[in-house]
Amino acid sequence: MAAFTTRDGTEIFYKDWGTGQPIVFHHGWPLSADDWDAQMLFFLNKGFRVVAHDRRGHGRSAQTDAGNEMDTYAADVAELAAHLDLRDAVHIGHSTGGGEVARYVAQHGKGRVAKAVLISAVPPVMVKTAANPGGLPIEVFDGLRTALVANRAQFYLDLPTGPFFGFNRPGAKVSEGAIRNWWRQGMMGGAKAHYDCIAAFSETDFTQDLKAIDVPTLIIHGDDDQIVPIGGAAMLSSKLVKAATLKVYPGGAHGLAVTATDQLNQDLLDFVGPAEVRQAAE
Repeated sequence: MAAFTTRDGTEIFYKDWGTGQPIVFHHGWPLSADDWDAQMLFFLNKGFRVVAHDRRGHGRSAQTDAGNEMDTYAADVAELAAHLDLRDAVHIGHSTGGGEVARYVAQHGKGRVAKAVLISAVPPVMVKTAANPGGLPIEVFDGLRTALVANRAQFYLDLPTGPFFGFNRPGAKVSEGAIRNWWRQGMMGGAKAHYDCIAAFSETDFTQDLKAIDVPTLIIHGDDDQIVPIGGAAMLSSKLVKAATLKVYPGGAHGLAVTATDQLNQDLLDFVGPAEVRQAAE
């Protein structure tokens, strides 16, 4: 089990496979690095070095009661990048992980990041405010907190069974394995960290981070995302990032790494470029 300890004493679990240009995967709430298994195996077989960590309080990392907010998440990634000496890296984030990517690239990634990808990502900001009238009411996120406290195990079955993968849509091809794997990952993490992270992914404003990103960025979102609606997320983010390319998946749900694996992997590879070509150019 590979892990390192951050400056504040938090142990962070990570996977680091292969050689070549690094691709770093950032998972969503309340999951773990395991959510990227299909993508990591795909890119490993294409000649890349693939890295994914369990965010603090998630998966196999320490079940923290502090630091469960976006500035610390991004700082942890910066420490991981330094620990592994990651350079010319492509950072790919899903949902909450997309916010983590935006903040890391904007505030810590200078000289280390080649490209960025935001998939079903929470930026620029999810919650409805006077400055963000198109956001979701705070009551939505209060409801998530209430459900987590009342019965986290049941809550973590209900989300993947329903809106996360779009399994509640007519004609959806339901995967019991995907549901159980989601539940397994969620229950590995800490309740306090997961509770705190709801505020981190819903109330953090990434507007300035998006404006500061100066590397090519691919933004992918499903237009039937029931968790992070596309209108207040990708459609706005794509206008704020200077070098952004927006790709919309018609009928796409939130958990695209599972529900659209082949298409997502190919779109990511097209954006990143073949490892062998890049290495030959170096």
